[in-house]
This record gives sequence, structure tokens and C-alpha cells, in this order.
Amino acid sequence: MKRGGFLLMYLLLMAVQILAGNYCNFTQHFTLTILPVMVLCIPIRYGTIFAMCAAFATGFCCGFLGDGFLGLAILALVPVGLGRKALIQLVFGSEVFSRGEDISFRRQGVPKMALATLIATAVYMAIYVWADGAGTLSFRFCLTKFLISTLGSTAVSLFAAHLLTSDDLGKWK
Repeated sequence: MKRGGFLLMYLLLMAVQILAGNYCNFTQHFTLTILPVMVLCIPIRYGTIFAMCAAFATGFCCGFLGDGFLGLAILALVPVGLGRKALIQLVFGSEVFSRGEDISFRRQGVPKMALATLIATAVYMAIYVWADGAGTLSFRFCLTKFLISTLGSTAVSLFAAHLLTSDDLGKWK
């Protein structure tokens, strides 16, 4: 996958996330996000520090231009960038790093991609809901929001992961 194709798709998905944050507020029990899978799909050759910086910049842009909660997306997304390497090793194995190949739907398969996406989204949503509630919301409400948002965002994030990990990204003509 070429860098230009990935960067363009990343920026387009970030614009989609900003638009979704502004215009798709279905209910207070559901927060739609594709940000964790975007950070998860950053090419392997970039390390943890780059992933954390990219997560910070992405969270800042989406918070500033999107829903207006500037620190929430940053607070929840940077730990996803920090744990990205461990999550990839846990789900896909260490041979991904030894071969130096990026994660892909075609090579890893849908079940592994779904599991990795679910874990990354769950980490993001746990921190996001915890910080958003800040002790003012009931545990039942927070748990409901966490479960609905995690499952709904994971389903949408699989499509975003497929777009980001496509082997055809570098073949734009």
C-alpha cells in the first residue's frame, strides 16, 4: 500500500467522522466513531510514538471541527495509539512485524479484523464514556452507552478498516 493512497483515505475518513459527529446524533445512548480503527490501520512501519501523535492530531481535528468536545476524543484515542502494537501482536501475531507487512482484510480475514476492531473500539469507548460521564451519569446509562456505541461503531468501523487496508490504495490512476 502506498503512503499517498493511505493518507488520502485517512483524511477522507476523518472528514466522514467530523460530518458524522456534526449531523448524525441519533440518540444520547449512541456515539458513532471510526477513529480507533483509523489509528489501528496506520501502516506497521510507523512506530508507537507516531501512532500516538497521529491519534492526538486526529482527535484534535475531530474534536475541534466535529462535536466540540476537544479533549474527549484526544483522551480516548491516544491510548489506542499506545496499545496499537500490542493489540496487533495479540490478534494477528508477531509475524506481521517480522515480515513488515501491513494488516489487511485479505490476509488476516474478517474474524481477526472484527476482533481487533472490537477491542480498539471498546478501549476507546470505555475511556470516552467514563470521561464524558465524569461521575454525573448513572452506571446503567454509561454501560448502555458503552455497549451500544461499541457494537454499532465496530460494525461501521469494519467498512472503514476495509477501505484503509485495501491493497488497491496505491493504484490510483
